[in-house]
Amino acid sequence: MPKDFILALDQGTTSSRAILFDASGHLVDITQKEFEQHFPKNAWVEHDANEIWKTQYSVAREVLQKNRLEPKQIKAIGITNQRETTVLWDRKTSEPIHHAIVWQDRRTASTCKQLREDGHAEAFQQKTGLRVDPYFSGTKVKWLLDTVPKARERAERGELAFGTIDCWLLWKLTNGHTHATDVTNASRTLLFNINDGRWDTDILEILDIPESILPEVKPSSGHFADCFVEALKGIPVSGIAGDQQAALFGQACFDHHKAKNTYGTGCFLLRQTENGALISQHDLLTTLACSTDSTFKYAIEGSVFTGGSVIQWLRDGLGIIESAAESEALAQSVSDNGGAYLVPAFTGLGAPHWDPHARGTLCGITRGTSAAHVTRAALESIAFQSRDLLEAINADFNDTIEELRVDGGAAKNNFLMQFQSDLMQVPVVRPQITETTALGAAYLAGLAVGYWSDRDTLAKNWAVDKVFEPAISKDAADAQIARWRQALERSKEWATD
Repeated sequence: MPKDFILALDQGTTSSRAILFDASGHLVDITQKEFEQHFPKNAWVEHDANEIWKTQYSVAREVLQKNRLEPKQIKAIGITNQRETTVLWDRKTSEPIHHAIVWQDRRTASTCKQLREDGHAEAFQQKTGLRVDPYFSGTKVKWLLDTVPKARERAERGELAFGTIDCWLLWKLTNGHTHATDVTNASRTLLFNINDGRWDTDILEILDIPESILPEVKPSSGHFADCFVEALKGIPVSGIAGDQQAALFGQACFDHHKAKNTYGTGCFLLRQTENGALISQHDLLTTLACSTDSTFKYAIEGSVFTGGSVIQWLRDGLGIIESAAESEALAQSVSDNGGAYLVPAFTGLGAPHWDPHARGTLCGITRGTSAAHVTRAALESIAFQSRDLLEAINADFNDTIEELRVDGGAAKNNFLMQFQSDLMQVPVVRPQITETTALGAAYLAGLAVGYWSDRDTLAKNWAVDKVFEPAISKDAADAQIARWRQALERSKEWATD
């Protein structure tokens, strides 16, 4: 076993993971713990930020102990995280003033509607690359300041700190000494001007958010701080990136010719732009890609809110399966979906539809519809939504990608990947390492400390596991897409609040 490693802390929507990588980019070991999801009201989603920290620290200690490693054998730590999820905490006590509001949460839909009606949408998009939508952190911060007793007064006195999950973990790893984030996470807050590279004072004024609560913004690769906590003491944190930008980096998609789609809780399709920021004309997002210096790099992104989590719903909500792995065999036990189409708009629809009032819809069911048909429809819904993203991204770039690189837990599902290739009519390429989110964070950290020399070295580490080629005609794919879109329309504008 090599002597030195990079440790990636991968803090996701449903679990915290710690992953060791060696100099070849190989996954050496992984530890994982799930944490509780809180749903206090319809379409509200919360996490306990302290539980996130405890599970993340626990798995980090565990992976070192399992492999009998001392902190000095970890050359650097890279952090990657669920983006947009919002934490507000007391600077003195490090205690959150409220549960973290998760990226899926839709409680600020009315606030966003009012901002659009007041004519702010275009300015927000031009400055931040984002839409005015509950998805992003800005209106979540406003809700916390407006709702939690005395929060606004405390914030204006400089007593509170805001951060996305990466920022919260860095704060805890350094015992409150470092309040910082990276450009990718900052670009998802709805508060950061991606053209000027600063917190935007005009937007802060519109949302009534004091700048004093915001973290310092740094490049994704570079020294953030050294850890203070005992099990990781002295290890430098030298890489931070939001999960989807980290996956783009881990997939070695360093130019505009390549695109990746991550199949996690949601699905996120990203493609780096060629020259600067490209404002989407097809209802997608412009976001900052990972940076290794002060130069900004940009990407176009499409975001699906309910991707792999629909499999979790089959397991926990309906009890159709006992494990995610069962979904593939059950879906393949029937020859087709039996006419059933599931739109998993459990917390609204993301790109390119942007409907916070859409809700989950199952169309075409008959007396003959079985659990297998519903499972197949659920898996197919992931591919249909991702296909909608690719169509919009191709339109923005005015060309088509030659292949789609895939990663994330659901990318291991061969049925889903084949169906994805069929719908998109392009090869779907799965790498040997599908944990590319964590790998991207590790790469960013390793580059900063000289563990890896340059991006060319990283690109050489990327290796193919399996290529899925389209197995049906374009006409056959288009027929299924047409039926999907009929179901999609029936899910829109369902919720009244």
